[in-house]
Amino acid sequence: MRQCKIIPGVDPKLLIKDAASLMPDPARRGFLRGAASLGALAFLTGCDIIDGDSAEAVLRKISSFNDGAQAALFSRTKLAPTFPESAITRPFPFNAYYDEDEAPAVDGNAYKLEIAGLVDNKKPWTLAELHALPEVSQITRHICVEGWSAIGSWQGAVLSDFLKRIGADTSAKYIWFKCAEGYTNTIDMPTALHPQTQMSFKFDHKILPRAYGFPMKIRIPTKLGFKNPKYVVAMEVTNTDRGGYWENQGYNWFSGL
Repeated sequence: MRQCKIIPGVDPKLLIKDAASLMPDPARRGFLRGAASLGALAFLTGCDIIDGDSAEAVLRKISSFNDGAQAALFSRTKLAPTFPESAITRPFPFNAYYDEDEAPAVDGNAYKLEIAGLVDNKKPWTLAELHALPEVSQITRHICVEGWSAIGSWQGAVLSDFLKRIGADTSAKYIWFKCAEGYTNTIDMPTALHPQTQMSFKFDHKILPRAYGFPMKIRIPTKLGFKNPKYVVAMEVTNTDRGGYWENQGYNWFSGL
């Protein structure tokens, strides 16, 4: 059951067109297609959703619409801000859905990154082989969905370069990551190919500590923190959205900044 409070003097159709006119072309087209949905109309016309099932359905529609709008606005040429070393947050906070002493302890000597899906070379990679990849460094801000942020220094390989090296099909839609503690996450291919998306093996020029995701973290400064998986043990290039730990519980899928 929905109860609508129409905003006096507002034509919902004109409001939608006015909102769309502020957006770039690709986003505008997606917005106008999505604006006919229950979620967008409820948001723009001031409807109050008072039934539990209806509220859930509407919120999911709005979340899906937000994902599409963010994806349309995403650009591989737009970089996240970078900072000087003096801005690094020390100590950099630990963050997970478990306590720090429960973080997985991965044996680096036995570690192998499993590769699957739409790639030419599925050979597993040892940690020594990964550390031998060309290294880049970034000092970027981690933004948590809980409302805090911290600036960290990360070193590792550019993910897009690694994908080329293993012969990944970069026309595929997604990359799915599996982590040592069971955490999973899926990102879109444009984000995977962004120049700042990094396979991080070090923090502040030292081997990645257990607290920050040893042996490998996927650092994505254009995404919220929960889209940056730690303790990564496998990746798969795929056309299937396999979801993720938090996304499967209702978190916004794209979660771009």
